[in-house]
This record gives sequence, C-alpha cells and structure tokens, in this order.
Amino acid sequence: MRIDIITLHPALLDGALSESIIKRAREKGLAEIVIHNLRDWCDDMRRTADDYPFGGEAGMVMKIEPIYKCITELKSQRHYDEIIYTSPDGIQYNQGEANRLSLLDNIIILCGHYKGVDHRVREHLITREISIGDYVLTGGELAAAVITDSVVRIIPGAIGDEASALTDSFQDGLLAPPVYTRPAEFNGWSVPEVLLSGHFAKIDEWQQEQAMERTKLLRPDLLK
Repeated sequence: MRIDIITLHPALLDGALSESIIKRAREKGLAEIVIHNLRDWCDDMRRTADDYPFGGEAGMVMKIEPIYKCITELKSQRHYDEIIYTSPDGIQYNQGEANRLSLLDNIIILCGHYKGVDHRVREHLITREISIGDYVLTGGELAAAVITDSVVRIIPGAIGDEASALTDSFQDGLLAPPVYTRPAEFNGWSVPEVLLSGHFAKIDEWQQEQAMERTKLLRPDLLK
C-alpha cells in the first residue's frame, strides 16, 4: 500500500510515522508513506501557498494552484483509489472506514490548514472527506497521522500477532474487554479467576460479556 500525504508542515508527520508498528510496516515493504511539502509546487519566490479569502472573512485560505499541480503530478504516476481531505465537516472516521481504506492500493491525504482549502479543490479534486472528531485542530497533519496509523497497523503482517488486531475495540462493534498480565496479585488487587483457569470457552464467554457490559456503560451509542 502507498500513502502520499500533502502538507505544509512535513516535520509534524516525520516523527509520528517513523516509529513502532508503522516503522516496521515500512521496513517490511508493507506500506510506502511519502510526505510531500506542498510549497514545492508553489511558483513564486516566497513559495506562497495561501491567500486572503474572497468576501473579506478573516484568516487565510490554501490556494488551489499548488494543490492542483501536486495532485495532478501524483496522479500522472499511478492510479489513486481515494484522494482524502482532512476536514471538520467530513464523514466521522471509525474502524470500519479504517478497514476499508486498508484494502486499497494507493491513497492521497491532503492536510488542510488555515481556514481550509479553496473550495474548488473539494469540489473537483477530492474523493473523500474525513473528520477524526468534532473539534478543530491547527492543521490536518495530526488527522492524517491518525488515519495513516489506523490503516497501516491492520495491513496483514504489520502486527506480529495478526489476531491481536482483530480483537481491538470497534472491530466487532464493541469496546474491548479488560486485559491483565503478570503478576496475578498486586497490592491486594487480583486478576479475575476465569482468566487463570485455562478454560478457553469460559474465557471467551467472560470476554464477550465484559465487552458488552463496557460498551453499554461507556459507549451505548455503539449498540444502537
């Protein structure tokens, strides 16, 4: 899988996408992540990527020309299954969307900044708009990192124990059950006996019950 990220601030992404599971997936050749500095497609000496909005509103808007040039150049090199824009008013991101994106071959993620991008970019160049929550960030770089991390980690081979990813929260529409490790006793606090029983059918039943109870308590909206 290849993910091209277009940004005004490459340094915000370099560290986040160069550690842990993402690093190993890149080293194994499972994921190719290429970060592009949008200013490389700006024509003027100052590499200007923004301008004042028409209509007199406060703030700045990312210009259409460098975005168009960058996306056009990338599309001339390969086919992209999705061209994503990180936006507060995009679809709400969830595990189902991460699963879907992980099955694609090539995607572009455009990171918004300032007041956003010239709306013609969204009308004519973007195929998918994604929001990671009902709040506003300084820019779309953190959202792009979240999307990239959630997608790459579930590519087969990215995680050493692939079954682990299948039991994560939200994969079956429920929150994950509690997990414990050694020691079985600490400070008077004990691990539930069923987990120490070795009876896998009972353990599975307990985990399912716990997942359901935690979801009812913490995220009842998931059960609707």
